[in-house]
Amino acid sequence: MKRLRLWPQGLVAQIIILVAIALFVAQAINFALLLRERNRIELTTQTAPAVYRIVDALDNRDRHDAADIDRRNRVRFLAAPPALAGKARPDIEKRGRAMFEDVGLSVRSLRVVEDLRSPPPRRWDNFRMRANREPDHGHMGRLIMAAEYAPGKWAVTQTRIGGLPQRFGGWLVGQTLILYAIVLLPLLWVGRRLARPLLQLTRSAQQFARTGSADPVEERGPGDVRQLTTAFNAMRSRIYAMLNEKDRMLGAIGHDLRTPLASLRVRTESVEDEVERARMSETIDEMNRMLEDILSLARAGRSSEEQQKVDLSALTDAVVEDFLELGSPVELADSERAVATVRPQQIRRALRNLIENAIVYGERAHVSVERGQGVIRLIVADDGPGIAEDRMEEMMEPFTRLEGSRNRETGGAGLGLALVRAIMAEHGGALKLANRPQGGLEASLVLPA
Repeated sequence: MKRLRLWPQGLVAQIIILVAIALFVAQAINFALLLRERNRIELTTQTAPAVYRIVDALDNRDRHDAADIDRRNRVRFLAAPPALAGKARPDIEKRGRAMFEDVGLSVRSLRVVEDLRSPPPRRWDNFRMRANREPDHGHMGRLIMAAEYAPGKWAVTQTRIGGLPQRFGGWLVGQTLILYAIVLLPLLWVGRRLARPLLQLTRSAQQFARTGSADPVEERGPGDVRQLTTAFNAMRSRIYAMLNEKDRMLGAIGHDLRTPLASLRVRTESVEDEVERARMSETIDEMNRMLEDILSLARAGRSSEEQQKVDLSALTDAVVEDFLELGSPVELADSERAVATVRPQQIRRALRNLIENAIVYGERAHVSVERGQGVIRLIVADDGPGIAEDRMEEMMEPFTRLEGSRNRETGGAGLGLALVRAIMAEHGGALKLANRPQGGLEASLVLPA
């Protein structure tokens, strides 16, 4: 079961998400700074009327009587600490002390409470709300401030405070969405313009790795991407030319070697000793097989055989029948129909190599075909000693044999498994080796269904 990956793998998606996260962090910092400034302004707005009333009343105290001051500024002067009922507001107390100091008035003590009970509206307020059609914001209260301006002398005033509708958050969300649209939409366009040629380049490289040939990539996109595409096309042309030259050279080598081998086979007919003649013929046949394996391995990935839909169960049955006709110890398990798009001659060769190995090293071959989740497995098991776990990967390298004596009686040149692995790689599959619990080796051709 594949693990869920939350982080996208595409370049454009990663860039957009990183920019979106950066914008979100920047907006969060901006929101925090704006909220702090808004709270400071709101605090000043709530504190200033009461402070200015008290300051104005104290400035006019010498020129007017107390009753007149109380009537004009709604400030009462008391000779004892007032009893204030309500919620204490230490934040406004702190701000009020700073504002008193700013105007040069030093207060000995300052007490502020908030009375959440809404006072009855004055007639002037009712008239203003009806004239301007102002909505009633609901929450209205009183802020009561008592300042001790001299020992035992207090000035008390109250002001109205009310809550305006909270529109700050909605405004910030709207601003963020607009910012996202302005930044991310052009970024998405640039990203798609960048990703499209990169995707084409990736597909061409994958096709070249799989088949040994690919069409040149159209040079488009930003300058850096165009330079990369140009370099890839040049590299592709050079590698393609080298591979073609290699194929021509291998063809020439195969032709030049087969001619003297054919001549040697003719000359063996003149040898009178039948035993010696048979040994010479076997040696020539072995050289021909080795030459064919080497050429096939060298051409791996550049097969000229076309792919076609094949029932692998029927193909496996035909290969097993060939071995049974020769009297080889091979058995095939019943299997259901398994259709895949493959190069049938290559799959025949790969399956034949595995069966030959099973017969030589494991005395008997047990062949079966299984359908799995998205794959088809052609399994060849034997009754031999198996392979040490640390040598499994080594055995699939060219010219590597389980038994290192190089004796032709006990095996070939060590190219069989290497050729099978190359054929599987060309089909997008894999060669898997595993030791059986009951003994012997199990070799599987794993092909995509």
